[in-house]
Amino acid sequence: MFNKEVVVRCESGLHNRQATYFVQKANEFESSIWLESENRKMNAKSLLGIMSLGIVTGSTITLSAVGPDAEAAVNALDALLQRDVY
Repeated sequence: MFNKEVVVRCESGLHNRQATYFVQKANEFESSIWLESENRKMNAKSLLGIMSLGIVTGSTITLSAVGPDAEAAVNALDALLQRDVY
């Protein structure tokens, strides 16, 4: 298992397009990936789950993954949360 605490820096937080890109990127990996915010944990490959967390800019979240590409997955998703993708 690989964990990383991340501060969300993208201006839009994880809503609409940013959440869609986040989930698409998560689905590129074989590992099981989870996002935790304020004691709520959701599957990072679920758009509805991610959007239900209501993550805004400046939120501190924990990304965790289990699997063969866990570290690469967490690092790629962290990079995505540091900028707006559109």
